[in-house]
Amino acid sequence: MMKTTKKQRGWVTMFMFLSFPLVSYGIVQPRTLLNYFSEGKRLNTQELWFNQTLNHFSPYDHRQFPQRYYEFLDYYRIPDGPIFLVIGGEGTLTGIANDYIAVLAKKFGAALVSLEHRYYGKSTPFKSLETENLKYLSSKQALFDLAVFRQYYQDSLNTKINRTKVENPWFVFGGSYSGALSAWFRLKFPHLTCGSLASSGVVLAVYNYTEFDQQIGESAGPECKAILQETTQLIEQKLATNGRALKASFNAADLEIDGDFFYFLADAAAIAFQYGNPDKVCKPLVEAKKSGEDLVDAYTKYVKDYFLGTFGVNIQTYDQKYLKNTAISDDSSTRLWWFQVCTEVAYFQVAPSNDSIRSSKVDTRYHLDLCKNVFGDGIFPAVDATNLYYGGTKIAGSKIIFTNGSQDPWRHASKQNSSPDMPSYLITCNNCGHCSDLRGCPQSPFIIGGDAKNCSSPDAVHKVRQQIADHMDLWLSECQDNTGRSFI
Repeated sequence: MMKTTKKQRGWVTMFMFLSFPLVSYGIVQPRTLLNYFSEGKRLNTQELWFNQTLNHFSPYDHRQFPQRYYEFLDYYRIPDGPIFLVIGGEGTLTGIANDYIAVLAKKFGAALVSLEHRYYGKSTPFKSLETENLKYLSSKQALFDLAVFRQYYQDSLNTKINRTKVENPWFVFGGSYSGALSAWFRLKFPHLTCGSLASSGVVLAVYNYTEFDQQIGESAGPECKAILQETTQLIEQKLATNGRALKASFNAADLEIDGDFFYFLADAAAIAFQYGNPDKVCKPLVEAKKSGEDLVDAYTKYVKDYFLGTFGVNIQTYDQKYLKNTAISDDSSTRLWWFQVCTEVAYFQVAPSNDSIRSSKVDTRYHLDLCKNVFGDGIFPAVDATNLYYGGTKIAGSKIIFTNGSQDPWRHASKQNSSPDMPSYLITCNNCGHCSDLRGCPQSPFIIGGDAKNCSSPDAVHKVRQQIADHMDLWLSECQDNTGRSFI
């Protein structure tokens, strides 16, 4: 178990009200591509630490580990401004992002604080990631981390300004998996937050997630979809005759398992639609088709130039041999997220039985074999238990805002219908994908402040953002007092 150093303990006691750095950052992407954003801006990158409980569900286990967090207080209205808790997800957290949440913080006079998810980045409890050591990696443990941290941070703030037993109004935010955590935190700890925003929040665990591929087809449109399907068929034929040369042409010679190779190719297409760049893949393929060029060659160029090049994916993260590596590294997020996939939520992106874009080799058996091969026997996603515990899309919470982009293949695992005190908004435009309300268009590369000017319908984004601000203003006011005082 890692111990906190004297320097780390010093960060915990250092509580400053002003922080000025504005620097570039990058996030190491998990293989599933749930939460990747490329080079962008952070408001603050100064690491802070506190000691977190390892196992929240045992009164006899008192082990702790150092958990990393960040804060940005330039917008904070002392002493009663709200505190915005931005939940870290399935990747390394490197600071406070300067996205639309920062715009909201300035509007509401809020402090921004963000906690890195246990096991990811530097918040690792163990020195190796063998399967036995991952037993405390779960959404349930992560939610308790947030609750404990929330209390710790509130107490620290009170001490700093010389007061006791005073609570600021809190609001929690998250996108994708951390969007689900945001909704679940409000569900499980409603007394600790005035409300939550679940941007592209995947609250429904799904065993065979065929809707993912189906949405890619809808987002691509009939012409591009048909060409992507033809390209997949041509690749399957070439793989059967000269697989080694074909994989090498994609710089994927190390992907010995054909399922790994086809998963890699499927993700390469999906990423364009998920993050608001449909023309990156459709335009060159449509042009190649019309001019009679080789579609496989055209797709190979797209994959190497954009997916591996501009987007920066590490092809090793598709190799099951690499996923078995238990040493902590910059790419550990991939193994960690696959563990959560294989134990809690599945989201197996299998090929639909008909009209599929991805290869039929990416099926249920491929995913189950991966889980067993990478983590050992006895690993199986408890999808029914997860949905029973949280409610899936029937989540019985309150004061939770759900938002989704119309082109995002993950939206079918989110709550897309409004219910009392839980509004759900769909942002509809040609390049509105994953977390468009927070990141603008396209969602990658990063856009300062989540500017929506490049969305095909900026007004669609602006309307949803106004709804978000209105709900937040109401709920924060109700949480703070009964006077109906507006925060903006």
